[in-house]
Amino acid sequence: MLKIVFLDAQTLGNDISLAPVASLGEYVSYPSTRPEEVFERIAGFDVVITNKVWMGKEQIDSSPALKLICVAATGTNNVDTAYAASKGIPVRNAVDYSTESVTQVTWMHILGLVGKARYFDGYVKDGSYSASGCFTNATEPFFELRGKTFGTVGLGNIGSRVAGVAESFGMKVLYYPTSGKPHSDRYEADTDLESFLSRCDVVSVHCPLNERTNGLIGYAQLKRMKPSAFIVNMGRGGIVVEADLARALDEGLIAGGATDVFTKEPLPADHPYLKMQHPERLLLTPHIGWASREARICLVDKIAENIVRTFKNH
Repeated sequence: MLKIVFLDAQTLGNDISLAPVASLGEYVSYPSTRPEEVFERIAGFDVVITNKVWMGKEQIDSSPALKLICVAATGTNNVDTAYAASKGIPVRNAVDYSTESVTQVTWMHILGLVGKARYFDGYVKDGSYSASGCFTNATEPFFELRGKTFGTVGLGNIGSRVAGVAESFGMKVLYYPTSGKPHSDRYEADTDLESFLSRCDVVSVHCPLNERTNGLIGYAQLKRMKPSAFIVNMGRGGIVVEADLARALDEGLIAGGATDVFTKEPLPADHPYLKMQHPERLLLTPHIGWASREARICLVDKIAENIVRTFKNH
């Protein structure tokens, strides 16, 4: 019987069932696992499931029984995949389980920023509307998306889906291919990052963090954007330089920003995002884009499928 351990099961929440995985063998799960606890907890297990817990050379070597590492996510940057491969241990991730969830949260941010939802909500709740004597408030103008330019950094499954929603608003879509090579017949590519940014009214980041994208958008790039433009980072922390975005927003170089991802998660209490002079220009969510209930159910199913597929001939 397979022995399966999940090192950080609390990352999937407590409202969904892990039965599809637990039913495949002798199953043990931990809400979270500190680095020093990994060695004892994976000893003797055939399958290790991890969302964010690091599995490197030392961890892999410490468990001779290990036959499969399942990442409870799409990104595999928490596993030394090259070393695992050298030991004949496959690393399986989950692909395309959260496209709809990320798309929805992306547009939650975009619509909230463009429509100034936080301002108008506060205007009503703090009593200003009641005291105004006017049925509306036209002092904080917002623009329509129709006819504006939407730019996505990355055009994979998620970037394409988000771009499709932009089209439904009547926006022109551009994309910046982080590989430098255009690959879509549907949308126009701009391979010059600063040109791309200068043309867009809304920029949304949907690419992995790698050697090409780490620090991709910093202060110099943000300066090229329109003062009326917005940027949303739904990819990975570090693609948009965090201190530079905070500075650009405080200086009014762009109209607003939002991010669901951070270089260090959870966000440190002294982070530049939490010390801004104009925090109203930035919307923050705690890496929830992937985490709709439906997406998490799909993720568990994909983990189970990866285990079954790996051991089907054993």
